[in-house]
Amino acid sequence: MPAAGRAAPLAPRAKLLPSLSAVYRAQLSRARVARIPLLFVATFQSVGIMVLMRGVVDGGPGARAVVSGSSVLVVAFVALNLLAQYFGQLRASGGLDHYATLPVRPAAVVLGAAGAYASFTVPGTAVTAVVGSALFRLPLSHLWVLAAVIPLAGAALAGLGAAFGLLAPRQEVATLLGQLGMSAALLLGVLPAGRLPELIRWARDLLPSTYGVEALARTFDARPDWSAVGLDLAVCAAVGVVSLAVATWAYRRAAVR
Repeated sequence: MPAAGRAAPLAPRAKLLPSLSAVYRAQLSRARVARIPLLFVATFQSVGIMVLMRGVVDGGPGARAVVSGSSVLVVAFVALNLLAQYFGQLRASGGLDHYATLPVRPAAVVLGAAGAYASFTVPGTAVTAVVGSALFRLPLSHLWVLAAVIPLAGAALAGLGAAFGLLAPRQEVATLLGQLGMSAALLLGVLPAGRLPELIRWARDLLPSTYGVEALARTFDARPDWSAVGLDLAVCAAVGVVSLAVATWAYRRAAVR
């Protein structure tokens, strides 16, 4: 028993990796139950976009852009849009207070949620890429690069979505920002870059998902430039580190208010 008038010592804070694993499993289990209909909608939406674009684009760079952009759009829908809504709702309802009482690091909460939402996109992204490749008669031999594109683009977009949800002053604003981010990924990712105005192309270069789209699109070439693919993935990884760091800072800021 603690001495009279003296507070009992708190339990030591859990280490990063065990707490990250616990948050990841809990979030993945929650997402598996609540987000399956939305994942179906995201996949159906991306496949529908490719079917519509099939009447406009026959092949070449345009086809590669449509398939890669539609595949990464599934990641944007879940990791950016839904995560922004989730953290916005969590902040508005006081749910952050629950996480603040747990002996886990802020980075574990943000990384665990971001990782779970990014992992949840794997089936839809793979289905979209395979269907799109068959629809536009693109080779399937290098689709293994999705194993790098999904986590790296997912990290960049999930960090951005979490930051939107945690920094938005109201839940409605977080939802709006998530929708706008997904719309940007749709318009700037699916449309071929060569057909966009110069100013829009600059905006496209600022979008985190662009580099995942470019990396996947390059693998549809007969002889992919693997150094360029690696560079695109490296940029995507760097943006992911920055966006997750911003999201962690935003979580700390929101949790103490």
